[in-house]
Amino acid sequence: MFDVAFLGKTFLLLWKAVPTTLIITLVSLAAGAFLGFFIALARVHKTHLLHGVCAFYVSFVRGTPVVLQILVVYSIFPSFLNAVFKKTGSSINIFELNPIIYAFVVFSLNTAATLSEVFRSALLTINRGQLEAGYTSGLTTRQVYRRILIPQALVAALPNICNATVALIKNTSLAFMMTVKDVTAVAKIEASYGYNYLEAYLDIFVIYVIICSVVQAGLKKWEARASVFKTGRISHA
Repeated sequence: MFDVAFLGKTFLLLWKAVPTTLIITLVSLAAGAFLGFFIALARVHKTHLLHGVCAFYVSFVRGTPVVLQILVVYSIFPSFLNAVFKKTGSSINIFELNPIIYAFVVFSLNTAATLSEVFRSALLTINRGQLEAGYTSGLTTRQVYRRILIPQALVAALPNICNATVALIKNTSLAFMMTVKDVTAVAKIEASYGYNYLEAYLDIFVIYVIICSVVQAGLKKWEARASVFKTGRISHA
């Protein structure tokens, strides 16, 4: 029987786990954007060794399910490291790490692959003549990118960054597989006592809809303000 009281009680309880979901999202987005940008640069400039390595990495990560990546990072890789530490006589216990660290690693690496393609396509939309004009003006490569190329590329990439961020938020619901007490994990724990899974999953659905809607609205406002650099006027879309 549908338990309305459980639905309301659990809904309020799950909000206490929302900060964990947001922390995973923010850390993974920041780390993924940083790594993804340099992967994009390596591919745009076709650096001999790095280009091939980065292309393989992006293809591998984007071509495998997030669940498989979680199993590798959370189960296989720690077991391998633990065996190595034991053979070397090290007292480090890899299994004592806070599970959220694994969540940071998985989602950062996954986001980096996604955003690298976003940044690469955005950089390729910029006329190469602007790079040469910057050099002619006496600017260094770093200055050209910081003052000319990155601001323009960021405007072009914003819609896809918004999509990647929302996808990341939804993917963090898998953090429970790494024993992280996020929204999904707390809901499943609460539901297990009385088998109220229908109510718990409905709570999860509503909370993720609220979070994603707020994030999308915020990013849309940022996109509208940034559009002034491309069109010369602020978009109200």
